[in-house]
Amino acid sequence: MHARIHAMATFSSHPDLPEILESLLENDVHTLFLKADCPPRTKAGGIGNLRLADVEGADDGGWDTIRLESLQEEIIGLIDENRDRSDCFLEIDRKGCQVIQLGDLRISCAWPPFADAREITIVRPVAKLSIGDYDIDPQLISRLSDHHRGVFICGRPGSGKTTLAQAIAEYLDEDVGAMVKTMEAPRDLQLANRITQYAPLEGDLEKTAEIIFLVRPDFVIFDEVRRARDFEIFADVRLAGVGLLGVTHANSALEAIQRLIGKVELGLVSQVLDTILHVEAGQIQQVLELRMTVKPPSGMQEELARPVIEVVEFPSGKITHEMFAFGSEIAVVPVDGVNSSNGITPIAALARDQLVHKIRQWVGVQCGVKITGSNSAEIYAPKGMVSTLIGKGGDNIRSLQDELGGIRLSVSPFSEMPDDVQVMSEDPYEVQDRRSRESRVWEHSRKGGRKSKGRRR
Repeated sequence: MHARIHAMATFSSHPDLPEILESLLENDVHTLFLKADCPPRTKAGGIGNLRLADVEGADDGGWDTIRLESLQEEIIGLIDENRDRSDCFLEIDRKGCQVIQLGDLRISCAWPPFADAREITIVRPVAKLSIGDYDIDPQLISRLSDHHRGVFICGRPGSGKTTLAQAIAEYLDEDVGAMVKTMEAPRDLQLANRITQYAPLEGDLEKTAEIIFLVRPDFVIFDEVRRARDFEIFADVRLAGVGLLGVTHANSALEAIQRLIGKVELGLVSQVLDTILHVEAGQIQQVLELRMTVKPPSGMQEELARPVIEVVEFPSGKITHEMFAFGSEIAVVPVDGVNSSNGITPIAALARDQLVHKIRQWVGVQCGVKITGSNSAEIYAPKGMVSTLIGKGGDNIRSLQDELGGIRLSVSPFSEMPDDVQVMSEDPYEVQDRRSRESRVWEHSRKGGRKSKGRRR
């Protein structure tokens, strides 16, 4: 399906729907849910305070498949009746699913075999705000005015991310005088007519990005950065010198940063992304910035300086976390604090887990590790493996020390292991990887993305 370019409607502007639907879309209704053989439900309220409820008096027993199919046909008919409006069009048309933009309404229709029953979902913006409606620090306004940046807006669904993105886009267009475009799938931002909104070209946002380069915008809004490939496209556009604001789902600003790790080389992360806004209940709760420097990570010796990305609270300048290469991993480590469960620092806990991982990977045995000081640790291993771990003339243990930031290591047999040290029965990195897969089953991994690329489109 080829993308078309449409100027979107103004807020609260759409052609009249069938009377029954208009009566259900009361002023504070954000979403209307209709499903065959179920009473209508609405999600109503303000940003961050949406409530889901059945519609009283609307269950007349007539919400069956035939009625919903008839309503869908009437909605499709409204597109033809309003061909003079650039904001009324069929966004997606696939077997079992249609997505319709009708003014400020996004209407999603689904039916078998895609859905288990016919349904219609009508979504409209809760509010349209300007940048002046937010309590934003003047320093942040100044930072956003320098539109040659990489910015993430993150938060939970319904937190007001898209509303803030709209406000920033119109501020850059009207007040700063920047040329602003958008990349959306589907297009539902409510913006001024002169801000052009692009959908996936032939179903592929990567092709949209190629067109973006040709039209030379100053700033691009990338709505809904979700899949691994989306983060890669975000990086490609940003590294081409285009200012970019991405909207993504994340529970915290730090989590949004971590989602970028692995899709972009560590040395490029701060060039791709330098500002992260975390939104809750329609307000900016936290702002972080990323800075690249070369230094020893906190807790490491001076001679082990390396590229480090500092995660800094804005505008206070307080460094909260550091990102750096640690062994074969990219570590994101808190700068301050001690793990209350075992009384060791974050860098020491990282060194312990990396030691267990490396030794198991190297010689295939489990071991115990005790952090004995701010820069030292004791490894406990099977008696027959002690000399192997030390190596000829201590070569092996020195190599491990260098890789782990200069931490001093000694090796002893299990027979000398204190009672408070436990043998790590499972590789911590495999545990971490498994948990990551379980918690993000919806996101394609880089490997999965490559495999699926040939099948899609």
